Amino acid sequence: MVASARTEPRGSMAMELTIGDPTLMARLERGMDASEERLRALAAEARDPYVAEVAGHLFGRGGKRLRPLLALVGAEFGERRPERRPAAADPSAAGASATGTAAADPSATDAPAAVDATVDAAALAELVHVASLFHDDVMDQGLTRRGVPSVNARWGNTTAVLAGNWLLSKAAQLAAELGPETIRLQSKVTNRLIMGQIRELVGPSDDDDPLSHYFTVVAGKTAALIAMALQLGAVRTGAPDRVVQALAEYGEHLGIAFQISDDILDVTSTSEVSGKEQGKDLAIGVASLPVLLALADERPEAGELRALLTAATTAAEGTGLPKAVALLHRCGALAEARTVLHARLLRARTALNGLPDGPATQVLHALCDFVARRDH
Repeated sequence: MVASARTEPRGSMAMELTIGDPTLMARLERGMDASEERLRALAAEARDPYVAEVAGHLFGRGGKRLRPLLALVGAEFGERRPERRPAAADPSAAGASATGTAAADPSATDAPAAVDATVDAAALAELVHVASLFHDDVMDQGLTRRGVPSVNARWGNTTAVLAGNWLLSKAAQLAAELGPETIRLQSKVTNRLIMGQIRELVGPSDDDDPLSHYFTVVAGKTAALIAMALQLGAVRTGAPDRVVQALAEYGEHLGIAFQISDDILDVTSTSEVSGKEQGKDLAIGVASLPVLLALADERPEAGELRALLTAATTAAEGTGLPKAVALLHRCGALAEARTVLHARLLRARTALNGLPDGPATQVLHALCDFVARRDH
């Protein structure tokens, strides 16, 4: 089954994964549902109904929900996982004192806080991601997102930018509530995200290698967010530093692979599957990996594609898009892009060698499988 960004039952990403541990998957589903409730509550804090409606436009609209899932998976590697602790002192579970009262159990008192912190970590990861989508759709002139009109298409570019900024401010506020390490992670990734967006907007200089520029942009815009999600969950539950670093390395490679698969889907999937216009990036001249690989090719098809992509009427008339897709196939660019994708997935799997065996690590392997089959 192909991943979809259209409106689907909540938890569609997790439902794609098979790891043989239904208890863990049910726990992750509950966590994602709770994080969406948290997101809606955060949007409602705007108090102004208009701001709340715009800011919460994509919450609950389906989507892959990858980043909240990763935050919850990251939390599984910590020593203070909420599910390990009773929700309240219970004489039958914790023992009773001589006076008949429940015995003191420190873990019982901080279990709700641990649960809330894990859900907040998942919500924080999605806040930053959705803010980046608002800004991306302005930059790319996107008209649909997750199967519905994009914020810029419905309310205009200025509102979309300001709403994205508002979401980033809420993310910073939530990070402050979660502690200094979370603030450090969130601020660092927000900086990388903005720099990635600027680099994409400006494009490579005459001295830059286009492929190196592409990977720099993707690392800032996509990989950094995915790595952050895993780190947030792990930090909130006290995972060892070596585990946090292994998760970060995995997330960087998985994020780049995920963007490459998006690039491929842009030209191979229908809008019904992807939730946005087919060939949108190709039509507006975004330098996706398949396009960059095709333009670097010396075969005649590359020259023909270059001329087609620079024609002023291609995007406006839409007649050049099917031909451009055919040229990408003929020159082997899509096949080469898939080779790069699988190389990145291998590096992600290698990073998992630094993690303990168990169901949570199996989820991360299953996510690699998921990305590998997205466009098939």
